[in-house]
Amino acid sequence: MRRIFHYLKPYTFLAIISPLLMIGEVFADLCLPKLMTVIVDCGISKSGDVSESALGSTVMRLLFGEGTYSSMQVIITFGVLMLVVVLIGGFFGVACAYTAAKASQSMGRDLRCDAYRSVMSLSIEQTDRFTTGSLVTRMTNDITMIVDFTEMLLRMLVRSPMFFIGGSIMLFSLDLSFSMVMLCALPVLAITLFVVLRRAIPLYSRVQTKLDRVNSVVQENVTGARVIKAYVREDHEGERFRQANGELRDTNYRVQKIMAWMHPVLMVVMNVSIIAIIYLGGWQIENVAGTGMTAGTIMAAITYVTQVLMSLMMVAGMFQSVSRALASVRRVGEVLDAKPVIRSGAVREGKDDVAVSFRQVSFRYPGATGEPVLHNIDLDIRRGETFAVIGATGSGKTSLVNLIPRFYDATEGEVLVDGVPVKKYDLEALRQKISFVMQKSELFSDTIADNIRVGKTDATQEELCRAAQTAQAEEFVSGFSDGYETYIAEKGASLSGGQKQRMSIARALVRKPEILILDDSTSALDLATEAKLRHALKKDLRNTTVIMIAQRIASVREADRIAVIENGTIRDCGSHDELMRCSETYRDIYESQMKNGGEQV
Repeated sequence: MRRIFHYLKPYTFLAIISPLLMIGEVFADLCLPKLMTVIVDCGISKSGDVSESALGSTVMRLLFGEGTYSSMQVIITFGVLMLVVVLIGGFFGVACAYTAAKASQSMGRDLRCDAYRSVMSLSIEQTDRFTTGSLVTRMTNDITMIVDFTEMLLRMLVRSPMFFIGGSIMLFSLDLSFSMVMLCALPVLAITLFVVLRRAIPLYSRVQTKLDRVNSVVQENVTGARVIKAYVREDHEGERFRQANGELRDTNYRVQKIMAWMHPVLMVVMNVSIIAIIYLGGWQIENVAGTGMTAGTIMAAITYVTQVLMSLMMVAGMFQSVSRALASVRRVGEVLDAKPVIRSGAVREGKDDVAVSFRQVSFRYPGATGEPVLHNIDLDIRRGETFAVIGATGSGKTSLVNLIPRFYDATEGEVLVDGVPVKKYDLEALRQKISFVMQKSELFSDTIADNIRVGKTDATQEELCRAAQTAQAEEFVSGFSDGYETYIAEKGASLSGGQKQRMSIARALVRKPEILILDDSTSALDLATEAKLRHALKKDLRNTTVIMIAQRIASVREADRIAVIENGTIRDCGSHDELMRCSETYRDIYESQMKNGGEQV
């Protein structure tokens, strides 16, 4: 809970004034039964005789002076007083609710921002470990739980204890015999609350875990809807969702079944207490003279008993919220406390003729066992060179280029950019040097212009057009009625695969990077369009180091050098002609792609 108070600290004034305002509301509520007593005893039962009521006689004398008063005069006077007290209490209650909501919601905003920054700073391996569904739940549902608890805490922290203490004092001041009723009722409620909460609290963490699972399944099914429909897996995925949803329902049901005992027990105890008070008060009125017991006193006692017992239910509700909030605080805290595995260095610039170097690099994915994905990689890529990597599926091509912008760190050896080890680079400075076009084109639900501007936020319209032309995207963009202001559906669903790839390439080019990495990013393009793209890249990126991964030899044959990677190590490296002469692996790939004297598209 210290974490909550840390985020609440900037709003200390609101957090302090909110409980203080609640004091005014509670005080008003405690005064109402006393005023009602005067109306019943002096206005209804005794026809305006207020002499036996200290409160009644004092108020009437102050307002009307000495004299006799009619019953209607007493009823109207104290009825108006009750209305005034209600309005005052209402004012304090509204002010308390406003300040509590403002403090808690402001705290939630700050907490959500920090959690988001923490998520964005995590390395890819940490994001994979948390899972997307769990991170979404923690950022939304869990933080909402914390905010709701904080708001309730600010309002109930004073309300419940004041009702309990104040109501008990007022009840005992009416008649000591009523204290026996309270002393009998409280242990029953306390034991019930203890037993119920002890069993329910551990289940709240399980509820959040089950909710994680539901969110993960929904997220996977929504993003993979086309695959599910293509393979007619709706029934299977529906069953998977029903199972996850059923587990969430069952866990919630267990919690609610336990919590359901609280309200009936409270009602039974409260009504038995009311009956006992009515019996004791009635017995004293009938059999004991001079006790001062009246119908108004009994009504006030009933109200105070109700307030005291309801305050215990408020406390139970607070404990319930505390248990849920603690589970949420722990889960959000795991995100906030997660330190990025990949730490930023301090170097912002390097100078060397070699753009990228690999020195005895080996790599295996975190948590993986067995042979490393890459091993003993020694490679220099010169500045301005077009360098291609080719190899079989799973040979380690993408893993190799992922080490350059530090999506992962090498297990052994080191990777250098401009002669500086990437671990010493400031991460922002390192990644500003690099534009990375990934295998899967990730576009955002925004305009074409803003999607390209992801690469460079202050890009001019001329720069956007130039990048689109080089990426061979200008033709289809100009075909839209709104041009660059055309809105793209989520994840680029309104574009074809080739259009998405060209958009991703344009986004990378607008930055004018020192190093451009194309990770099999032309696989959806036909050979003619790809040839135009290669020609445009060579013309416009003379000083840019281009590292491209491809499956087709037609995509890489014009590169300055081509590395053939096999089983995680570089077998051969050279130009197309050199490899055709001396690399058996490269010749095998070349021949497998030939058919009737021409390359397969």
